[in-house]
Amino acid sequence: MTIEATAGQIGILVVNNQGDTIMKITCFIQYKIDPHRAGEFERYAENWGSIIPECGGDLIGYFMPHEGTNDVAYGLISFDSLADYEKYRSRLKADEAGRRNFEFAQSHPFIQQEQRTFLRPVSATYLKRGGQPQ
Repeated sequence: MTIEATAGQIGILVVNNQGDTIMKITCFIQYKIDPHRAGEFERYAENWGSIIPECGGDLIGYFMPHEGTNDVAYGLISFDSLADYEKYRSRLKADEAGRRNFEFAQSHPFIQQEQRTFLRPVSATYLKRGGQPQ
């Protein structure tokens, strides 16, 4: 079975070669960051931009505070299953660039707290855009 990402939906929904939509899970990481060190967190997040895909995660992105609360940031990474997440974690721990980025975070205390939750989208509500016919 061939699985390919649908345009504009990479990391959340995939379609197999029979046209069936398959849900993926997303690791939703919430960070409490030191707002005075937001630049360091942004560097940390940017580093993951190449590391995560190379280790097998579908990186949706990292998100920084813009308005409102200035000490909360997010990272979203999708996987086909929790088993694939575990394989990704093993590859990430063995990856030299991944280790360097973890060490950077430990030596620069810009992350005060980190929480992970695994989510799946509710298909009937996902990617509903305003002003477009359904």
